Amino acid sequence: MSIPKDLRYSEEHEWAKVEGEKIRIGITDFAQSELGDIVFVELPEIGDELTVNEPFGSVESVKTVSELYAPISGKVVEINEDLNDNPENVNESPYEKAWMIVIEPSNSSELDNLMNAEQYEEMIKED
Repeated sequence: MSIPKDLRYSEEHEWAKVEGEKIRIGITDFAQSELGDIVFVELPEIGDELTVNEPFGSVESVKTVSELYAPISGKVVEINEDLNDNPENVNESPYEKAWMIVIEPSNSSELDNLMNAEQYEEMIKED
């Protein structure tokens, strides 16, 4: 199970990567493995405002539909259009090909509430 050290993690299994003034967001390897084969990804529109811990989209697998929760508040500036045609990328490459959105954070200090890789690893061990 892959848990990159350079990312921050939410309790809802989203990851956040700081890229200058922006934050790239996706779901973790653990999350995709729990969901099973992903068949559809619903993402917000560019320009949407996200609120921390509020749903911003969903992923549908052969087993279930699961909400995506914003790990940080901000404005959506980019979405991964490739997931419309290739939702299986979430299973195959959750950190590279299957990033979901990029936001401009409205409150960067919210990143301090996210877990580092070691903390996230401890949390999923307990699940």
